[in-house]
Amino acid sequence: MSTYLSQVWLLLRNYVRGTRLQEMPKTTSPETEAVLALGKSIKANKSVKFAQDNLQSDLCSLRLQESLEKWTISKSGLTSKIDLGILPEGFCFRVCDRQMHEEIYDLLGNGALKPEIVNQLMELVVTGKKIHLELLFWRLEDFYHRWCQGEFIDGTPDDNLPQQTKLKLAAQNIALGLRQVDIYTGLNVLILLLELHRYAQERDELKQKIIFYPSSQPDTDNFFTSQLLRIINYSDALEIGNFSSIVGQFLKGGNFRSAYLGDANLTGADFSGADLSRAYLGDANLTGVNFSGANLSSVNLGDANLSGANLSGANLSGADLSSTNLIGANLIGANLSRADLNRADLSSADLNRADLSSADLNRADLSNTNLSHADLSNAILFGANLSEANLRNVSLSHADLCRADLSGADLSHSILNGTNLSDTILFSTNLSDAILIAADLSYAKLNGAKLNNARLNGAMFLGADLSGVDLSRVILNEADLSGVILSEADLSGADITDAILFGTDLSYANLNSANLSGSNLSGAILNGADLSHSNLSYAILGGADLSDANMEKMTWGKKQQWEDVRGLETAVNVPEGLKEELGLK
Repeated sequence: MSTYLSQVWLLLRNYVRGTRLQEMPKTTSPETEAVLALGKSIKANKSVKFAQDNLQSDLCSLRLQESLEKWTISKSGLTSKIDLGILPEGFCFRVCDRQMHEEIYDLLGNGALKPEIVNQLMELVVTGKKIHLELLFWRLEDFYHRWCQGEFIDGTPDDNLPQQTKLKLAAQNIALGLRQVDIYTGLNVLILLLELHRYAQERDELKQKIIFYPSSQPDTDNFFTSQLLRIINYSDALEIGNFSSIVGQFLKGGNFRSAYLGDANLTGADFSGADLSRAYLGDANLTGVNFSGANLSSVNLGDANLSGANLSGANLSGADLSSTNLIGANLIGANLSRADLNRADLSSADLNRADLSSADLNRADLSNTNLSHADLSNAILFGANLSEANLRNVSLSHADLCRADLSGADLSHSILNGTNLSDTILFSTNLSDAILIAADLSYAKLNGAKLNNARLNGAMFLGADLSGVDLSRVILNEADLSGVILSEADLSGADITDAILFGTDLSYANLNSANLSGSNLSGAILNGADLSHSNLSYAILGGADLSDANMEKMTWGKKQQWEDVRGLETAVNVPEGLKEELGLK
């Protein structure tokens, strides 16, 4: 125990003195241990190493805090009343720009800041109340813009800060390349600016004073800004994904409006709550990215890879997501109204309660997708693949699903008023308790579909095949079922009042307790149908075929026309009253 404490004490004492332990050759500097150093780490006892890391992290935070404080102090020493909009005449800082830039490279040029260091530092900055945050932001932002322009790495040999820092590190046996030093420094300053921006945007007194644009502020002359993309490509020149691994977790809440990030590699980055409105991210690699709660309105994500991304609660209204890979993405509660999802792959994605109203999903892949409680009203889903999708309680009113594949999908309790389902594949689709008022089901493939308790008032079924379909207790009043095949369908308890069934095939259909009053059954085929307890009063039966039909306890009108009805002589259980009326034996 005494050895453990003595080593910790030696570490602290030597840090303060600025010296190094002689018994620990080739050790890194304290600030290096606070970052993801590329050199070899010290080989020591695990317990000592753990305490050493914690101690050095704290020391690094304190040293950074002291520097941040120092950089905001004016020569007069007064900064509390300084307004950046009206700087006093002759105002200058105690630490000039050249000295500050050199100190930034010395402090931040040897590796990437760890999240715990950033958190500690921000806590010290905001609670210490010794740092003028606006001045700090202003100076760091000025450094950042100069760094983005390559001012420091392009400096002359006598004034090249990355080169000077590289040589200092080499003297400490830390081998880093010139670009590594420059990239680490710039990205660490970017991280600090992002954290200052996020902190300021949560406070009314700072919200309008500290606004950071990593890709530069968009203007009317340049619709897109490309500064950030150049930084990403510069960083990734060392190693693919370098930018994302260092800065990715600090992008949340950032301002990236109108940024051009086409083809960028941002795998696993955290953009939660960020503003990316009108940004261009076409062909970008965004696998596993966190966009939860982000503003992505009017963003271009065409052909981007968003597989496994988290877009829950994101605003994607008017976004271009054409041909985008969204396999397995989380889009719960996302706003996708008016979005272009033409040919997008949303298979196995979660779109529960998402707003897809008026979205273009033409030929999109939504197979096995969870769309329960989603709003797809007025959406275009022409030729879309929705097989095995969960569409329970979905609103699809006035949507275009022509030629879409809904086989095996669950549309129970959904609303499809005025929806175009013509030529749609509905094999084994569950439409029970769905509302399909005035829906167009012409030529739809409904084999094995469930429509029990569905409301189909005024629906069109021209050329549709409903043979063997469960339509029990369905509401079909005023529906147009002309020429439809309903052979062996279950229409028990159905409301088919005032419907048009001209030439409809109802052979061997179950019409037990169905209400067909007022319907036009001219030329309908009802042979072998079960009409027991059904109501045919005021129905038009001219030319209908009732051969072998079961007419037990059927209700008919007193002035019903039976002259042209065929097959009554072979019908079974014909009511005695009707026999007498028709003179049947």
